[in-house]
Amino acid sequence: MLAAMRNIVILTGAGISAESGIPTFRASDGLWENHRIEDVATPQAFRRNPALVQRFYDARRAFLGQVEPNAAHLALARLEAEWPGDFLLVTQNVDDLHDRAGHTHLLHMHGELNSALCTRCGAARPWRGPLLGDPACPACRQAGGLRPDIVWFGEIPYHMERIETAIAACDLFVSIGTSGAVYPAAGFVSQARHAGARTLELNLEPSAGTPLFDEAKHGPASVLVPAWVEAMLASR
Repeated sequence: MLAAMRNIVILTGAGISAESGIPTFRASDGLWENHRIEDVATPQAFRRNPALVQRFYDARRAFLGQVEPNAAHLALARLEAEWPGDFLLVTQNVDDLHDRAGHTHLLHMHGELNSALCTRCGAARPWRGPLLGDPACPACRQAGGLRPDIVWFGEIPYHMERIETAIAACDLFVSIGTSGAVYPAAGFVSQARHAGARTLELNLEPSAGTPLFDEAKHGPASVLVPAWVEAMLASR
């Protein structure tokens, strides 16, 4: 069956970066880095207290310098480089670990920490420093309009048309390190099944979507993903 696979779409979530030291999005107590989601991850929160939101994401952005891609990130980059068919990696993560691992066929559907979005002119630009203090937009040169280029609750994820087109054409859909509870990403497995693709979940533990997959394997991503990549490349 592996030999018949050609086009692959992979979805990754917080679980793949957790082993690099990046906390998962929502802890068991419902908080994210000791903040209520409603206070740091909605457009309303930004309008209500922009300084709090900027400080929160400035700290997350600075923390990226302290972590590195782990074995799972590197294995997926190897699969992309050596796979003979179409390959697309879609991540819900806003960190840059997939980028640093070497991916080029990569879509950040929830935005990126290392990007700033101008609310005045709409331009998105690479950004690695702090946003607190109202720096000027590199595009329109106006100050006071930059926000984290993050898709917050209530906003539409990026690249949805490209993602759905790829899922409709894939032979294999793989979900790695996701909760299976956040839409629209949680619905990708059903779309893939409807299109006739095989589906596989690789996750630390069963997720809300596990029953929807043809196959599920549970354990650390840094163990499961390299082993799966080895099997996929051996099938070629």
